[in-house]
Amino acid sequence: MGKSLFEHLNLNGKAVLIHTNWSRHRGTDQYFEHHPFVTEEAAVFLRDAGVVLVGIDSHNIDDTRTNTRPVHSVLLRHEILIAEHLCHLDLLPEEGFYFHAVPPKVKGFGTFPVRAYAELK
Repeated sequence: MGKSLFEHLNLNGKAVLIHTNWSRHRGTDQYFEHHPFVTEEAAVFLRDAGVVLVGIDSHNIDDTRTNTRPVHSVLLRHEILIAEHLCHLDLLPEEGFYFHAVPPKVKGFGTFPVRAYAELK
């Protein structure tokens, strides 16, 4: 996903949830192969636009064909949260909802599950 998808949006202070329909492959080997991801250029744009969270419905926000994690680095360095493995994003309107990602109480984890849900306004 390149920055052109986001350039026309007012994103300051918002969560950006990227619906690619990739979650339809969940539970299959295809889910982990050639999945959609965010480019580093888009991550920089989202950071500069003031987003607070970026979520995607694939298994990783970065391109896993390389050994680099530029999107994770750009976003997390600026305390922008990342939510991966989301599903049912097709059920959400473009606007008019609150997104919640509630983690369990754990220590010492680099990655952890959350209860992700949307609350319609």
